[in-house]
Amino acid sequence: MRIISWNCNGAFRKKLDQISILKADVYIIQECEDPSRSSDNEYKKWTTNYLWSGGNKNRGIGIFAHNGIEIEALNIDSGILESFLPFIINKKIVAIAVWTKQANSPTFAYIGQFWKYLQNHKEFIKQNKPIIIGDFNSNKIWDKWDRWWNHSDVVKELEEINIYSLYHSKLNEEQGKESVHTLFLHRNKEKFYHIDYVFLNKVYIDRAEIEIGLPNEWLEFSDHMPLIMDIDV
Repeated sequence: MRIISWNCNGAFRKKLDQISILKADVYIIQECEDPSRSSDNEYKKWTTNYLWSGGNKNRGIGIFAHNGIEIEALNIDSGILESFLPFIINKKIVAIAVWTKQANSPTFAYIGQFWKYLQNHKEFIKQNKPIIIGDFNSNKIWDKWDRWWNHSDVVKELEEINIYSLYHSKLNEEQGKESVHTLFLHRNKEKFYHIDYVFLNKVYIDRAEIEIGLPNEWLEFSDHMPLIMDIDV
């Protein structure tokens, strides 16, 4: 199964041809429009099998599946945390789509939102071994010494329940020292960061591969590169 996560940087309806080239079974798209409130007929046609969540009809998280693949939202309360969309594929593969935000929080912005989500749902994550995937807006390089929920702390907590970053496991790289980048700020090739991740339970690491889109192919469409995961389910 091929699962792709991509922050499309808005106007997803105009980028369908490009993302379709990757031929995923499931697309997880951040910053996309709500199909039910779109007036674009081509977008509506492309998004017949989907889930969507967001406070702004033009910028939410969308899950778009190939026909024949069943996707169902899971009733797991995120409260005021932004933004998470847990779902299940074909009644057996649990996933959590992520797009962390500042969320008007002076203390728990971005990775702090995921840290809180992890505290609230750690037992569920431990038991269900979900694919945790998306735009985390975070990297070890931004750790602050006086916080107990830094990026590094989140990674450590996940590893304590046998969940690891697929990219770092496959490329044998350390957090904060990534050689491949997922964000080029303002589409500037000189301002690069690694802030998008796939986290998997240890039992699935050997059954999965990851690829990151190339800026020469994707910067025309978004400041984020797509994460492309192939996994034997």
